[in-house]
Amino acid sequence: MSRDVFEEYAEDYDRWFDEHHDEYLAELSRIMKVLPAPDSRSVEVGVGSGRFAAPLGIGLGIEPSRALGRMARQRGIEVVRGLAEALPLRDGSCSSILMVTVICFLEDPVPAFREIHRILVSAGFLTLAFIEDRGSIHQRYLREGGKGRFLSRARFYSQEEICALLEGTGFTVTEVDARAGFCVIRAQRGY
Repeated sequence: MSRDVFEEYAEDYDRWFDEHHDEYLAELSRIMKVLPAPDSRSVEVGVGSGRFAAPLGIGLGIEPSRALGRMARQRGIEVVRGLAEALPLRDGSCSSILMVTVICFLEDPVPAFREIHRILVSAGFLTLAFIEDRGSIHQRYLREGGKGRFLSRARFYSQEEICALLEGTGFTVTEVDARAGFCVIRAQRGY
């Protein structure tokens, strides 16, 4: 999937959070409830402009877009350029991983889940948040446009599909909060 749209329209992408402040805060709040307390080994994969990592206290992000990475740096996040499918981190070096609305932009989330499993410590956690296929948010974006130029390139998944993919890559799903078309899942890395 082409990632050029995030380079060319990075400011538009970031502006959405200001223009939809209540929706953004609701998503942030739901993530905060299931996210393990971040520490120095916590990472956001697909950190984007840092809108989630910064307020959640995650100091390191992986991001393929240079433009979005610059914005995350301005929010105090250390950014390493990389892809979810080939994470530039050592085996077992991370205590927890956060991914917010990233899987919909991956050609296949399985390689990313395998990479996350590789870099997490034993019993480490992945917190994953995404717009559910055919959920109310997805339907609204289809009707109204919303993040159209970004989401037109997205592939959406159901909660059940993602839970099955996680379990197939060595994770145990420990918590699911699926409401209003936005799903937050916490999964623990198997030993």
